[in-house]
Amino acid sequence: MKFAVLVFPGSNCDIDCYKAVEDTLNEPVDYVWHTATDLSAYDCILVPGGFSYGDYLRCGAISRFAPVMAEVAKAAEQGKYVLGICNGFQILTEAGLLPGTLRRNMSLKFRCHDTILRVENNENPFTSQYEKGQEIKIPIAHGEGNYYCDEATLAKLEENKQIIFRYVGNPNGSLDDIAGISNERGNVVGMMPHPERAVDSLLGSEDGKGMFISILKAWRDQHESASIR
Repeated sequence: MKFAVLVFPGSNCDIDCYKAVEDTLNEPVDYVWHTATDLSAYDCILVPGGFSYGDYLRCGAISRFAPVMAEVAKAAEQGKYVLGICNGFQILTEAGLLPGTLRRNMSLKFRCHDTILRVENNENPFTSQYEKGQEIKIPIAHGEGNYYCDEATLAKLEENKQIIFRYVGNPNGSLDDIAGISNERGNVVGMMPHPERAVDSLLGSEDGKGMFISILKAWRDQHESASIR
């Protein structure tokens, strides 16, 4: 399985994502610059955190127009796996690959600390290694992590089991305690907390490992079933 870690001007969690894949899965992983126009070689695309383009206009609003995002949309349509973390989540909402938006934290302050998440859906390709309802410790680092959508969208997220994680003790005012969601198909996930910063006990938690192991298992299961057919 081959991973791409996108890099925009202002990305600062790209190395964290790269090392998480390398150390947790020992699978091939490349940095891919925002000007790339071909992601066909990759099975999973990681859109990392940071401050792409300095967060001018809105977080992710400029990155949404980078050449590589057309390829991310194409990969998502093909059923490939896409994970947006923090600023990456903001970029995916700006690009229309995930519903809703991220607003300023209710406190109007940058929040950087560990949080407890509850796994709401463990049937997603990124969460199969967790138990439904399991609580995991994953850090946050954001000023605009307050997830919001309208009532109709929220009802749809609930109905389709697109809410992947909720906060236990909401740190930013997110609607319905939402910390992470997926698209309807389940192959695109966005979340504000940083699982790539929770893959080793030296970092304070290994709870993020499950996401990377889950996606590798999903990919292997998919390809094994395809080879049988």
